[in-house]
Amino acid sequence: MITYLASICASALSFIFIVFAIGAIGYLVGGIKVKGIELGTAGVLLVALIYGVAMTFLPVMVNAAGETLGNGFQIDTKQIILWSSKLKANFGIVSNIGTALFVTAVGLIAGPKFFRSFNKSTLAYIVLGFVVIVLGAGTAALFAIFDKQCSASMAVGLLTGGLTSTPGFSAGKEVAMALDEASKAAAALDPSVVATTFEADVTAGYGIAYTFGVLGVVLFVQIVPKILKVNMANEVANFQAANAIKIPELTKKVTALDPFGFFAFFVAVALGCLIGAIKIPVINFSLGNSGGCLIGGLIVGHFAHIGGVDCRIKKETLNFMRELGLVLFLIGAGVPGGVNFIEKFKWTYFVYGAVMTTVPMIVGYIIARYVFKLSILNNLGSITGGMTSTPALGTLIATAGTDEVSAAYAATYPFALVSIVLAAKIIIMVL
Repeated sequence: MITYLASICASALSFIFIVFAIGAIGYLVGGIKVKGIELGTAGVLLVALIYGVAMTFLPVMVNAAGETLGNGFQIDTKQIILWSSKLKANFGIVSNIGTALFVTAVGLIAGPKFFRSFNKSTLAYIVLGFVVIVLGAGTAALFAIFDKQCSASMAVGLLTGGLTSTPGFSAGKEVAMALDEASKAAAALDPSVVATTFEADVTAGYGIAYTFGVLGVVLFVQIVPKILKVNMANEVANFQAANAIKIPELTKKVTALDPFGFFAFFVAVALGCLIGAIKIPVINFSLGNSGGCLIGGLIVGHFAHIGGVDCRIKKETLNFMRELGLVLFLIGAGVPGGVNFIEKFKWTYFVYGAVMTTVPMIVGYIIARYVFKLSILNNLGSITGGMTSTPALGTLIATAGTDEVSAAYAATYPFALVSIVLAAKIIIMVL
């Protein structure tokens, strides 16, 4: 009987079970409405974060309970710790796959109109992408300068977490790792030198700020239209009229290889990964899989064919892939984020991260509205791109009832991405 129960428990704790259980419970939480506001898909993130936090205490709870469950059934604490580390690694794969699915779908949706719609608003998107990141980076630098306990690497972790930027986080870790290695080498030669732990600070800061970074923007794109009492139906109608672009029909005969368009989708992802891997040597910058897949989707969506092969994909398929990608991304990023959240948590760091999210978001919105005169949907779409917030775009699409708002996101995102990667490196190296 004990063996049978152990088998059931092992199955219940399997990686596949956990991923889908988090998704199911997350949708239940996300569906709860309070005065018309709901977390939506971001409820999945909240559940994933809670699971990640709980997982950090699992080995402790096992030790406190003792090594035996009765009837000779033994608990191997070392195996549980090993299981936890493997689980965290697996969630990284889930996050990467989710990101690729989501941003590629966004690119394919926006692609047919994106390159055909360059106008004066495009300059506004480019400027906003830079402005949002500069505001966040400036705030991070101020905290690092005036709070001696907040290292530059911690500030970068909080910044990239507050802006939910995985590429920025990776760039910060890269610089921090190099500094740590140099410090270890110096400590090996001189015992009086204390080795630094910059990489650990970046990781912990990212985890601390990530929660508010996601939920803050998700709630922002829902609350602002309600505060302004926006008639969403009228806004969508005006938005569609202003952004009406005629997409030319394919003049050559093409053949569809599959009914769902998976060939075209996989080509866009593969192309995006190749684009994302290209590095600019001088600044050691690359778009990464997230930025690359967005560009790959835009290119395939724009041309709509490869030779005689049809690369047009049904809207229903793209909507499905976008939502699936978003859920997988939230699960994959949320669990490790919950683990890192506990590691070096301080309320002051949490507040710093919240400020780094809120200041760029609000100031960016004001600039978009009063300087560039963008409509509410273009405004919020560009803010989600400037904040590099994948979940917020999903929420905005649900709030607006149209996925055409993704065009503003797609226009702003690449410039914000370049800016956050450079800002992360500069802050650590200069401060």
